[in-house]
Amino acid sequence: MASTTAIPGSTSNELERRHKAAVLPEQEQAISQPRWYATYTFANHEKRVAAELGTRDVEHFLPLYNSVRRWKDRRVQIDLPLFPGYVFVRLALRDRLRVLQVSSVVRFVGFNGPPTALPDEEMEILRLGLSQSLRAWPHPFLTAGRRVHIRRGPLEGLEGILLRRKGKSRFVLSVELIQRSIGVDVDAADVELVANSGSNTRR
Repeated sequence: MASTTAIPGSTSNELERRHKAAVLPEQEQAISQPRWYATYTFANHEKRVAAELGTRDVEHFLPLYNSVRRWKDRRVQIDLPLFPGYVFVRLALRDRLRVLQVSSVVRFVGFNGPPTALPDEEMEILRLGLSQSLRAWPHPFLTAGRRVHIRRGPLEGLEGILLRRKGKSRFVLSVELIQRSIGVDVDAADVELVANSGSNTRR
């Protein structure tokens, strides 16, 4: 009876091993590379979460805005989250337990399960822009409208929707992942219309 000689690398086990070897580096890069993510928190616990993340040396971003509230016979200025219910963190996913172990953090935000990374460049522009005493406030979530690009100023490089309110130009930035928007008054000369933009354009 003739014997058969196995050809190295031709078995299904070998093919599977090679496939895994090709995929693993991409998976490893995805979980080891620091990226920006959104975390969902208990209501009104955003500042508590940010403080706890600070003690854990986790890079985070909690943008605030100043609001005047009337309490009984006095007016009080308080700082409130621009994106209620969310705190942004920058870390590698392999370290996500450092965030999930914070008692007031509910989960990472993602589409269909896994955490979804936010665009690094947009997050950095937003973080630096809002750190320059730029006045911003929460705005109803908006994705359709006249899309513009900010060409200069603290938010240079971002895209959003331009509205007109009482003779002023208002820039609305929407973070689709968390279904939240913020508004900022801008100079009309600092924005330019995005090509192929229309009133029915969706991000």
